[in-house]
Amino acid sequence: MKPIISPSILSADFAYLAKDLEMINRSEADWVHIDIMDGVFVPNISFGFPVLKYVAKLTQKPLDVHLMIVNPEKFIPEVKALGAHIMNVHYEACPHLHRVVQQIREAGMQPAVTINPATPVALLQDIIRDVYMVLIMSVNPGFGGQKFIEHSVEKVRELRELIERTGSKALIEVDGGVNLETGARLVAAGADALVAGNAIFAAENPEETIHAMKGL
Repeated sequence: MKPIISPSILSADFAYLAKDLEMINRSEADWVHIDIMDGVFVPNISFGFPVLKYVAKLTQKPLDVHLMIVNPEKFIPEVKALGAHIMNVHYEACPHLHRVVQQIREAGMQPAVTINPATPVALLQDIIRDVYMVLIMSVNPGFGGQKFIEHSVEKVRELRELIERTGSKALIEVDGGVNLETGARLVAAGADALVAGNAIFAAENPEETIHAMKGL
């Protein structure tokens, strides 16, 4: 099965955001990845809901919304109002993760959970059957263009083993330093979905890059 490709608009050209979204619409991309940062959980601020309403209006692809924020459950109604397909929250930001996952599902979205590079896969043991997807961060969250953390490939293998052992149907997504080389290794290790920012938007031909990633 071909990997799901989710271009991260954090790396798009915000002076020409509509143009980049048109490119994604034309491309073989499956989702649009949106990183929401609060400057508290991660050391950066991205964009708020007024900008995201504009993105949601222009894109034809399902929204893959990743909240790198504290208390993400407070924003379930706003994310739902965007028409998001997936609402993704961090394990590290949710002391009552099971409750948040239930709230996301009750709102009509697919619940996903993200783990940071230093968070072990084993901690997902008790939630893995309840989530639609797990996102493994292969860089420390907060900034685009960082170097890929090599141990992430092994984490994908560990997560695939946990999913199979527990009978979970969860997808595995990876975000951070993903390009054609690292993407190939991640897919071989068991990843279902790849988030790519710089590798797509800095490419000479972004549509061709997305096409190549679909072929991994």
